[in-house]
Amino acid sequence: MTRRTSVSAMTVPTILLNDGREIPQLGFGVFQIEPGDTAQAVKTALDLGYRHIDTAQMYGNEAEVAQGIADSGVPRDEIWVTSKLNNGFHEPDAARKAVDDSVEKLRGPIDLYLIHWPLPTLYGGDFVSTWKVLEEARAAGKLRSIGVSNFQVNHLQRLAQEATVVPAVNQIEVHPYFGNEEVRRHCGEHQIGVEAWSPIAQGKVLDDPTVTAVANRLGKSPAQVVLRWHVERGDIVFPKSVTPSRMEENFALFDFELTEEDLALISALDKGEAGRTGPNPDTFDYVPS
Repeated sequence: MTRRTSVSAMTVPTILLNDGREIPQLGFGVFQIEPGDTAQAVKTALDLGYRHIDTAQMYGNEAEVAQGIADSGVPRDEIWVTSKLNNGFHEPDAARKAVDDSVEKLRGPIDLYLIHWPLPTLYGGDFVSTWKVLEEARAAGKLRSIGVSNFQVNHLQRLAQEATVVPAVNQIEVHPYFGNEEVRRHCGEHQIGVEAWSPIAQGKVLDDPTVTAVANRLGKSPAQVVLRWHVERGDIVFPKSVTPSRMEENFALFDFELTEEDLALISALDKGEAGRTGPNPDTFDYVPS
């Protein structure tokens, strides 16, 4: 379900999650932004009207996100902050400590907290006990909503069988070259919101003739067209840039619409597994040193 809420001069849709909370459909991501640049980038994003910030323990900039929020002067309760559990902390005691560390760095309860990767062969393949730690933290008020990232259908099915809380979201790779439709379809059937990381395929789709033709007709940039494609499909997106003009451009998605033909043409660019830009969650077992 999509509702609309006013932020700044633009109107950003919100997605109603299965736990009754509403998340802004457009956010600002801080992946690969250096800690020293993060506070200013977050402040700039909030000045432009963004009200959703996506970070992670693995990014190493949670504290700087909190500083940027403080510097912006925007009330904290007007901002949605997402973070993610680092891959090295899946064992329950380590996960509890890691959650507390994120809460401390982000200066209070976190709006949404995700298991970053399922890690299918590490820790005995046990991400369920990790998930139950997030359930505990949610019940204790440390986390307001909980979800997962990079979970495949089989991972979600296992949580459904062995855990209590249904993830509010699943953050997965999605873009025109990799629609990830099987996972998106499963999430839709179980009221799990879909967050799309790498929404422009690391820039690879921006020169695609189909995308550029739509952009030229509408007088928009290719990035705006692709991000609008996500929005109209119901994906939650959080593009990343440290350039203020690009941040402003990425925010300006709500004064135009794509036609049904545009949506179909862009969706038809899907290359299946060959279109992935990131690791396959069924085999990815990376733990930072």
